[in-house]
Amino acid sequence: MPLSMMKAGEPGTIKKVGGREETRRFLENLGFVTGCVVTVVSDIGGNIIVHIKDARVAIGKDMANKIFV
Repeated sequence: MPLSMMKAGEPGTIKKVGGREETRRFLENLGFVTGCVVTVVSDIGGNIIVHIKDARVAIGKDMANKIFV
């Protein structure tokens, strides 16, 4: 399922990062790589804050729809 459908506080393991090559590279630079554990912190107004690799990252729902857990 896409990362945007996860509930707050729920951890998940990234299975696939989709989208164009430049989008995948951008997300990988933020830490969204296959096999990494990600936890949704909050979902406010279309922006999702996630905890990944000891950091908090905010991404839009469109980006979150490209990350599958």
